[in-house]
Amino acid sequence: MRHSIFFRIYASLVLLCVVVALIAYLLVQGVNYKRAQAYREEMAAGVFYIITQGIARQTSAQTRQNWLDDASILLNLPLKLVPNDSIEFSRREQELLEHEKSVVRYNSDKIQADIYTKVPNENLLLATRVDKAGEQQIKAMAVFMLDDLVYYPGQEQKRLKEIRQHFPYPISIQPVSKLGLDIDQLSRIRRKEVIMLLRDGASSTGANISVVSPTGNGNEVLVMGPIPMFNWLPFHLFASVTLIGLLLISLGVYSLILPLERKIRLVRNGLNQVRTGNLDARVQVDGEDEIDTLALSFNGMAEHIKRLIEAQRELTRAVSHELRTPVARVRFGVEMLADTDDYESRLEQQLMIDKDIEALNTLIDEILTYAKLEQGTPSLNFEEVALYKLVRQVAEETRNLGLEPQVLTLEPDHELLVSAEKLYLHRVMQNLAGNAMRYANRKIRISGGVENGKAYICVEDDGPGIPEKDREKIFEPFSRLDDSRTRAAGSAGGYGLGLSIVSRIAFWFGGHISVDQSPDLGGARFKMSWPVKRPRT
Repeated sequence: MRHSIFFRIYASLVLLCVVVALIAYLLVQGVNYKRAQAYREEMAAGVFYIITQGIARQTSAQTRQNWLDDASILLNLPLKLVPNDSIEFSRREQELLEHEKSVVRYNSDKIQADIYTKVPNENLLLATRVDKAGEQQIKAMAVFMLDDLVYYPGQEQKRLKEIRQHFPYPISIQPVSKLGLDIDQLSRIRRKEVIMLLRDGASSTGANISVVSPTGNGNEVLVMGPIPMFNWLPFHLFASVTLIGLLLISLGVYSLILPLERKIRLVRNGLNQVRTGNLDARVQVDGEDEIDTLALSFNGMAEHIKRLIEAQRELTRAVSHELRTPVARVRFGVEMLADTDDYESRLEQQLMIDKDIEALNTLIDEILTYAKLEQGTPSLNFEEVALYKLVRQVAEETRNLGLEPQVLTLEPDHELLVSAEKLYLHRVMQNLAGNAMRYANRKIRISGGVENGKAYICVEDDGPGIPEKDREKIFEPFSRLDDSRTRAAGSAGGYGLGLSIVSRIAFWFGGHISVDQSPDLGGARFKMSWPVKRPRT
C-alpha cells in the first residue's frame, strides 16, 4: 500500500493542504498583527491629539491637573503626565511622537495597551493604559472635540479641517435633518445626548459606527465617522491568502506530478527506441511505484523480445543445419533404391530411410516443443501429481527401449502429491532419462521427492559426466560438447534440444534445473526443483 502511486499522491495532497492551511493561518496572523497595530495607532492618534491640545491650553499646574482628572473620569481611563525621557522608545516610536501621533504598546497576554502621546511644546508625555474601549470612550471623543471647537468661535470649519489630518475617519458638522435619524434618536439629540449609529458588515464599507453629538446650534450636529471597525478577514486579505494558497498548492501538485511525468517520459522514450529496433534499450528504475513496476515490466518485455529474436535466429540457423544431414541421407537412400535390384539391399535402404524419417520427426517435434516454450507462456494445467507413479512410469518406458544400461529407481513417498503440469513433467523425466541412457556405462537412477520445501526429480548416470565449465552451456539449444562424454556416446547423441526443453519447462514451472556430479554413480546428475504447491493467482 505504501508503494501505491495513488496512495502517495493522495497522502501528499492531504499533507500539502494541511501545510498550506498552516501557512495561510500564520500569514493571516502575521498580517493581522501588523494591521491591528496600525489600526490601534490610527484610532488613538486623533483622540489623544485633541486631549493633549486641551492639556497644553491650561495655564497653571492646578487647572491642568483638574482638566486631566475630568478627562480621566470622562474616559474612565487613568490619564497621567510623565517626563519624556522616563520612557525608552524605538526610533519608529520617536518618529511617531514627533509627528504628533500616538505610540501604542499592546500586550496580547494581558489584553491591554499602553498609549503615549507627546504634549505640544513640552517635555511631557500623556500616558494611559487601556484594557477595553466601549461606548463611554467613544462618546467621550465627541465631548473632547466640541470642547476643542469652543476655542475657535466662527472658525469651526477651519479647525475641523486641521483636526481631520489626525483622524483616519471623517469629522464634520452637518444639519441634523440630513442624517435620517428616527424619532427616538432626534429626541435624544434634543436632550443634548451623544448617540451612536451602527452600520453592519453588509454595507459597502463594512461594519462601522458614527458618533453624533449635538452642538450649540440646535439644527446642527457634530458627526464623527463612519469609524470603521476592525475586520479580521477583509476581502482583499482573503483574496490574497486564497491566491497564495492556490499558488502553493499548484506548485506542490506540480512537484508531485513532475517525477511521474519524468518516469512516463522515460518509458515512452524506451518504447520509441524499441520501436526503432534498439532492443538493448532499457528504462531506469529508481522506485517501487506502479510506473516503476511498469518500467520493470517493459525491461522484462524488451529482454524477452531480444531473447526471442536471438533464439529465432539461432533456431533458424541450427534447424537448417540439423535438417541437412537426415535429408541428405534420405536422398541418398532413395537414389540407392533406384540403383539396386537386390531385395536385401532395398530392404536395408528402406529401413535406413525409415530411421532418418523418424529422426526428422523427432527433430521437428523437439523444435516445435522448444519454440512453444520459448516464445511465450505455454498453456499449463497444474494439478496434483503422485510423483512416485511418474517415476515408476518413466522407468518402465525407459526399460522398454531395450537398451543395455540398467534403470534403477528411488521412489518417493506414495502419499506425496506435488503441483505440476503432468504432461510437461513427464517430458522432462523422459528427456533426462533418454539423455542418461545415451551416456551411461552400466546404469542410471531415477528419483524424486521433496527437499527444503521444493519438489524435485533427479536422474543420474555412471557415464563420463560433464565438465564444470560446460554445465551451463549444455542447456543452450543445439549445443554439443566435444569432450569424452560426447565421444563416449558415439553417434548416439541427440540434436541438442532435449536439455533446452527441460530448462524452459523448469522456468515455466517457477523452478530450476541444475547439473553436477553424482556422488553415488560418478557420472552426471540432473536435478530439477520447483515449488511443491503453486501459489494461487
